[in-house]
Amino acid sequence: MATDKSGEIAINMAETKASAKGTAPLLNSSKAVAAEEPPNRGAKKGLAVGDFVLRLCALGAALGATVAMGTADQLLPFFTQFLQFEAQYDDFDTFRFFVMALGIVSCYLLLSLPLSIICIIRPLATTPRLSLVIFDSMMAALTIAAGSASASMVYLAHNGNDDVNWLPFCQQFGDFCQSASGAVIGSLLAAAFLVIIIILSAFALKRN
Repeated sequence: MATDKSGEIAINMAETKASAKGTAPLLNSSKAVAAEEPPNRGAKKGLAVGDFVLRLCALGAALGATVAMGTADQLLPFFTQFLQFEAQYDDFDTFRFFVMALGIVSCYLLLSLPLSIICIIRPLATTPRLSLVIFDSMMAALTIAAGSASASMVYLAHNGNDDVNWLPFCQQFGDFCQSASGAVIGSLLAAAFLVIIIILSAFALKRN
């Protein structure tokens, strides 16, 4: 309370708790906004889970193709002491390249599983996803190259080539050709899985 020269009394009213409460800053609103998850986090996590499942499928296809081609071997029952008829994968440079290429792809797919798990745990991280896209593209190209070259060799083994007098030998080495054909089909499946994985990764790298 204070008095001025005119004798009037001025009363200073203390600010009530209600009014102070009304003017208090809203400190918790920023924390609530920060705690909200981005709207595309769930979608990217779903893409990461799909990537992991497809990566397992590609690993199974590539590993199966490698084993099928690497164990392709057939010895014909009619042979003599000095002459025998046998077909092995390493008799053909194309099949040898196939085994080495699909072996590399299988090892890569196995080593890429931890990075795929990291993408599931942190779906918004771009560095591991970008690394996977780069190496997946390289492995897809290698798988397609090996599968295509071996497919042409398998076709030649089944049908031969009359222009150069190459006779088909799958009538004699049926088991060998069957194993080689199955390996080629497995490699093409692995390549298809890798292409789908690359497409999913491209969608996952989108910001929105």
